[in-house]
Amino acid sequence: MSGLELVDIGANLTNKAFREDLDAVLERAGRAGVSAILVTGTSTSASRAAREMAVDRRRAAGCRLHATAGIHPHQASSASRDALAEIHELSLRTEVVAVGECGLDYDRNYSPRDAQLRAFEAQLELACEVRKPVFLHEREAQDDFARLVERYRGRLVGGVIHCFTGDRAALERYLALDLHVGFTGWLCDERRGTHLRELARLVPAGRLLVETDAPYILPRDLPERRTTRRNEPAFVVHVARTVAACRGESPGELARHTTAAAKELFGLS
Repeated sequence: MSGLELVDIGANLTNKAFREDLDAVLERAGRAGVSAILVTGTSTSASRAAREMAVDRRRAAGCRLHATAGIHPHQASSASRDALAEIHELSLRTEVVAVGECGLDYDRNYSPRDAQLRAFEAQLELACEVRKPVFLHEREAQDDFARLVERYRGRLVGGVIHCFTGDRAALERYLALDLHVGFTGWLCDERRGTHLRELARLVPAGRLLVETDAPYILPRDLPERRTTRRNEPAFVVHVARTVAACRGESPGELARHTTAAAKELFGLS
């Protein structure tokens, strides 16, 4: 995809998997055509680190870093008043372009559901106050999730369902809420993601985004053999090619409208 511009809207670059070679990872992303990466905040500490990384490596190897600030549903039990106040303070920084990763995860329930609901609603309220989009996570919680988003949608400036893996009914519900939809290498997994290839066609241009969720969800069908299961932002190019093929678009078309949509949603310069 040489010469084309892509935005990876979700990469966990503060993860220890990138501790030894982050500069090289960013250089590979820049060479691949990734012009911007959103570094995902999933807790107060990860959100602080994401914001600091965006400041320290404002433009690394031609790849601009931005951050999100939020408390993941797995960490919802830690969403104290002080923790939410810190997320609020971080969300006011210019390097932070979205509130989240926040939402509900009833698949694993690492935090009790009542704690998840409280933390999610608090962050939706915060996003409305600071006028930034939400970076959303949902697993096996569609009804409660949609009910809360519906309650706040009129005040939210926007949001993206990050790493969408749901069914057609879920997709149509989220599109009806005027949300963006992010696809990862899950779509490249012949064991569990083939249904997404059909659904990718249903997302209108302007609402579709691409991401890696690195270091997780390494595409299983990468053409070159890998010695590690670590995903990285450069591989968003492979995700984009696959999504383009599913939609009957050229890689160039897909890159143009997903990049434009990411820049508009997150206010990227």
